[in-house]
Amino acid sequence: MSERTLRGKVAIAGIGETAYYKHGQSPDAEFKLALRAVLAACEDAGIDPREVDGFASYGDDRSQAVRLAAALGIKELRFSNMHWGGGGGGVAASVANAAAAVHSGLANCVIAFRSLAQGQFARYGLSRLGDTAKDDDAFLAPYGLISPAQRFAMKITRFMTEHGIRHEALRSIAMASYHHAQNNPRAVMHGRPLTEEKYDASRWIIEPFHRLFDCCQENDGAGAVLVVPADRAKDLPHRPTYLLGTAQGGHHRSAAPVHNAPEYASAHFPTVAKNMWAMARLGPQDVDVVQAYENFTGGVLLSLVEHGFVDPRTANQFLVPENLFAPSGKMPLNTSGGNLAECYMHGLEMVNEAVRQLRGTANNQVPDAEIVAVLGGPMVTPVSSLVLGTEATL
Repeated sequence: MSERTLRGKVAIAGIGETAYYKHGQSPDAEFKLALRAVLAACEDAGIDPREVDGFASYGDDRSQAVRLAAALGIKELRFSNMHWGGGGGGVAASVANAAAAVHSGLANCVIAFRSLAQGQFARYGLSRLGDTAKDDDAFLAPYGLISPAQRFAMKITRFMTEHGIRHEALRSIAMASYHHAQNNPRAVMHGRPLTEEKYDASRWIIEPFHRLFDCCQENDGAGAVLVVPADRAKDLPHRPTYLLGTAQGGHHRSAAPVHNAPEYASAHFPTVAKNMWAMARLGPQDVDVVQAYENFTGGVLLSLVEHGFVDPRTANQFLVPENLFAPSGKMPLNTSGGNLAECYMHGLEMVNEAVRQLRGTANNQVPDAEIVAVLGGPMVTPVSSLVLGTEATL
């Protein structure tokens, strides 16, 4: 067995987050939100914030490591890292990069985080075209293909058409997130339940996202996880959450420009999933809970298929609410509400929820959860995913 693995070598010892707000409604600056989340993760782990010696993030996070280190009074900054790509494709990669730094000895105590205050900067869900369209936009914008929803809808429409997957499958994904958010007071959509009738009556966005509820929120806030060596985690307050497997990247020509990738109807996970399962020495059948990044419900569908959780031939039969609801569903999905109903913190909130499930402290707790998978932002590239487990899984 190769020693070149992160399996069981590091653990998440602390998790932290701010309150979550609708976009533009945070009373705090984005940098302050990041600091609050970092301090909360350190407090949760029982570690002095000045012991943190590294930061890893993604999605072009503006809260720079050197600024965080100065504000926190950190004694020595030894590692700083940003995963390429926008949005949530790097959520698992940020944790993996933090883990790699810890295991390699580059750092001892690394925070993976995401901070976002869209009221102070541009909203992620809007087109950012200026006077001149360049790169891919030069080929797409003249034809009206501008927003992320429009670009991703084409891939998902192709996939659903090829496999005969009905819109009810997407509806079930949305309903699972909203169902779990009703038992989660942190969730922005707490107190706003979703019914089949409400979903079906909602307005079109773009086919196949013909419901408002197929699209993620836009939120302000921050989240953080604290990564330490596995042996140190045993001496800290909480039950350790161990990294079992992780991978990032993309398959052959996954970033081919102008919608010209050979595997067009893809979330870009085929090789990432293969490598993640190989490191974890597990498969989808071993997972108790799934946290799947929802930029759009169709992206969740593709992610679940490419990680082996769902067979597209039986997706219509399997993707029904009773299979996705905690605590008793066959595949409890997005148990805190996910990007659709808890908060769109570019997926970092899903890592926090994975840790809560493994500690046994989640609002929608799955009994005896031992293994949780976190599937990063689909359809961007590069993408990333990870598997976390309890000590019993090592």
